[in-house]
Amino acid sequence: MALVTGAARRLGRHIARALARAGADVAIHYHSAEDGAAQTQRELQLLGVRAEIFQADLANTGEITDLFVRLHESFGGLDILINSAALFNRVPVLEITPAEWDRVLNLNLRAAFFCSQEAVRSMKRRGAGSIINIADIAAFQPWPAYAHHSISKAGLVMLTRVLARALAPEIRVNAIAPGPVLPPDDLSEAQRAELAELTALNRLGAPEDVTSAVLFLIGAGYVTGETLVVDGGKLLRG
Repeated sequence: MALVTGAARRLGRHIARALARAGADVAIHYHSAEDGAAQTQRELQLLGVRAEIFQADLANTGEITDLFVRLHESFGGLDILINSAALFNRVPVLEITPAEWDRVLNLNLRAAFFCSQEAVRSMKRRGAGSIINIADIAAFQPWPAYAHHSISKAGLVMLTRVLARALAPEIRVNAIAPGPVLPPDDLSEAQRAELAELTALNRLGAPEDVTSAVLFLIGAGYVTGETLVVDGGKLLRG
């Protein structure tokens, strides 16, 4: 049984769908996109698995605790946690306020830690578990227009390593750092082509490139503490 945070839309929805296709029952977390969560649920139920919706503001640790109480009451336990919920805000360095900093770091990094903490309690009762954090290649590149995002994702990579060390051998913790696999919908064809040219493979990726990596890490029983970069070689180009 898997929990996917931020599963109402974009990459989170694709991950939830891939897990369902693999036969997993899925808890669909959302914050405000209720309609999107309902759409994800319908898609998963058509695949023949159990799919339940859970609302929570993950920036609030009290709501994280309540989320896992409700999840345990509904499913009885947890095998897989995908920390996918995140904010991606473009703000110049000198315009980042304390409130904006906290908003991004609280969801992108702090929430991933406390969701993992709650998940581990359930996983330990089952004797095993897998946590996958969705990072970003921004963790390895300084993006001046997305400073707090880049910092949060770099922290998520280290969080992955720390948790992997702390929770072994029962629980494995890995991360995926996607590159240009799901560009914004309003990107023009020219902008998409320009983005593709920044990769070594000279093309954009697809959400399926990330979901394949998720399924690999879930099944890779001898892999922990790793961050799998899925970027078409963008980091190779600098």
